[in-house]
Amino acid sequence: MNKIKVMSSLVLAVSLSASAVTAYAGDNHSIRIDGVSVVSDAKPEVRNSHAMVPLRVVSENLRAAVDWSKSAVTIKKDNINVTMKSNNSAATKNDATIQLDVQPYVKNNRIYVPLRFIAETFNCKVNYMDGAVTVDTLPLIIAGVQVKTLQQEYHMTMGGVVRQINGNAIDSAIYEFLVNNKGAKVAAPASYSWSVNIDVPGSYYKNAQYDFLDTKNKIMTGVVSSALLLSPLAAHAKETVSLKG
Repeated sequence: MNKIKVMSSLVLAVSLSASAVTAYAGDNHSIRIDGVSVVSDAKPEVRNSHAMVPLRVVSENLRAAVDWSKSAVTIKKDNINVTMKSNNSAATKNDATIQLDVQPYVKNNRIYVPLRFIAETFNCKVNYMDGAVTVDTLPLIIAGVQVKTLQQEYHMTMGGVVRQINGNAIDSAIYEFLVNNKGAKVAAPASYSWSVNIDVPGSYYKNAQYDFLDTKNKIMTGVVSSALLLSPLAAHAKETVSLKG
């Protein structure tokens, strides 16, 4: 069992919530990423027979960082670094020049780019039909097994809640977060469960747990999961990452 260094349960919860903040039910302008509707105040449109999409809302929901200054926009994700300018069909990708089908342009303080550019930059499948844009990214693969979703389970005094956090890009970002923030190994508590047990000194009860599920909705063993352990007798908690096998 590995203790997450520095990161508290609040950080993990915020990370999960922030990942889903722009990806919840609502078809305002019909942008769907990995099957999840994305709320945006800018809608896709067609220009010169090409589907154009607002760059920031799509890129950031694909976990890319977008910076726009002095008429140039820069997109960074992993080992991808792309720079482009409005009204200019030439762009650079990792220092190589590429040509866009249509020049990016600014409308209502939003920069629009060709939908095909999203597919070529992020290696995903895209489609535009009847004003609706769909973007499907590559699934998260852990130890050769495809991840379907991340399951969050947490318990309260009067019961518990189980929900699934969908989206390949979101699940990949959370998995990377967990892997990158696990620290030195610590001993597991002698006693912990979903229930509070004040009769056992040093016992903990489990308040929340996060597990990756495979395509058969089975919890994946041998991969990273996270649990929040609370002490009923002490004002502290343990945020843990475990490698289950």
